[in-house]
Amino acid sequence: MQSTVGKPRSHLFGLALLGILSAASPSYAAMLVEIDKSAQTMYVTVSGVTRHQWPVSTGRRGFGTPSGTFRPRRLARTWFSRRYYNSPMPYSIFFHKGYAIHGTTDLRRLGGPASHGCVRLHPRNAATLFSLVQEIGPGRTRIAIFN
Repeated sequence: MQSTVGKPRSHLFGLALLGILSAASPSYAAMLVEIDKSAQTMYVTVSGVTRHQWPVSTGRRGFGTPSGTFRPRRLARTWFSRRYYNSPMPYSIFFHKGYAIHGTTDLRRLGGPASHGCVRLHPRNAATLFSLVQEIGPGRTRIAIFN
């Protein structure tokens, strides 16, 4: 397992949660996607090993990103927001109501709050995450979002 030195304390909690839940049920989460809103960072842990750490943009003032633990509900390689001016949302992973993790073309704002509540990623990273969820399976993936 990779060293977790320097990772946020909440990230360590998520890793412990993944280990406990995986041990309790072999078919549970093989992948944990953690989004730290205060650091605007996503950590992707597969089978207990942190494989990716990427900057994200979560909800700006007045448009919060929900906190909690979720699972992917729907995947859409190509999607356009019906609510926000038909904005492109490539590699969308919907996790709660209309909220999704997806790619963005607004790369300069990654690392700071900028969205209407979704979690934005660089399109290349969104494609990688999308492929991992497809490979591992939505039922074995958990998304944890915290402050």
